[in-house]
Amino acid sequence: MLSVAGVAMTLVALAGCTGASVTDDTPSGKPAPSSSAPASSGQPDEGQVPVAVPPELDQSERMAGQQRETTGSTSFSYAEGAAGDALIVAVRCRGAGKMNVAVSAVSVSFPVRCRAGETRTFYNQVGLSGAEEPGSVRVTAPSGVHWSMTVGRGELPADDHQ
Repeated sequence: MLSVAGVAMTLVALAGCTGASVTDDTPSGKPAPSSSAPASSGQPDEGQVPVAVPPELDQSERMAGQQRETTGSTSFSYAEGAAGDALIVAVRCRGAGKMNVAVSAVSVSFPVRCRAGETRTFYNQVGLSGAEEPGSVRVTAPSGVHWSMTVGRGELPADDHQ
């Protein structure tokens, strides 16, 4: 069962994050490299993780769904989890524009600000009732934004348990 603070804070950064808000212009979660490649290419400079490679999960987390490199808007489904699982939504993007990510099973949405010439990766975790249910993710993004996404399952951080 979630604490009152855990319920009030519907999206929290995963363990090891700085605690920055998911709506910040600063990436939260695992560090994302930057580069100077043109936004329209969807490809980072040499040595950088390409958008075509969806974000990775930690070893303790399980895959529920994944979307390979996409441009513009689309939706995709993800699988059911175990009772008490948190839902992890990891987004990697490149190109100038703001994406909106909406997660149906938990009625949560959040913006992701992508930048031209920079690959950014954001990790968000939802620990609400219904997070273990199967669902879909709907992404609304400009056609110039290249993105990929991984949806996973994992345990809530210890400070969100009652």
